[in-house]
Amino acid sequence: MTKIDEFFDKLKKETEDGGYLLNPDKEFVYDLIEGLLTNTERYGYQSCPCRLAFGEKEKDLDIICPCDYRDPDLNDFGTCYCALYVNSDWIEGKIKQGSIPDRRLQEKERRSKPSASTAEKVGVSGLKLPVWRCKVCGYLSARENPPDVCPICKAKKERFELFIEAG
Repeated sequence: MTKIDEFFDKLKKETEDGGYLLNPDKEFVYDLIEGLLTNTERYGYQSCPCRLAFGEKEKDLDIICPCDYRDPDLNDFGTCYCALYVNSDWIEGKIKQGSIPDRRLQEKERRSKPSASTAEKVGVSGLKLPVWRCKVCGYLSARENPPDVCPICKAKKERFELFIEAG
């Protein structure tokens, strides 16, 4: 069994366990896996093979597969940006297959603009602990620091963001 076969089997199991679907074109998926493995060797992390990485983990956290944009892309287009993850409507042809916009640029622009804090937006105040959000699956955790590994999707600590500050 090759390294790509092993990665595919692991990815397929994790994907199905998480309630997601892989693109049914196995040859296409194998090409993406090859890119993920190449980027892991190159950078030390699974940077999305369809985007340009900075090569600095802190700057690329949003595009470590599965990227932060997977779920919004699946909701809006039936597929993630690179089409590794798809939904059943996309597979069944109910959603037109085509290119989708790269949310990464839009997100970087949005983050550069000042906005109200999350606590103000949701009307929460006086929390004793900060709330951390997994940027991969949305899991929320109220504790001093984010968990080392997300209990839902198994994303590592650096994939969490401060969602609501304490106090």
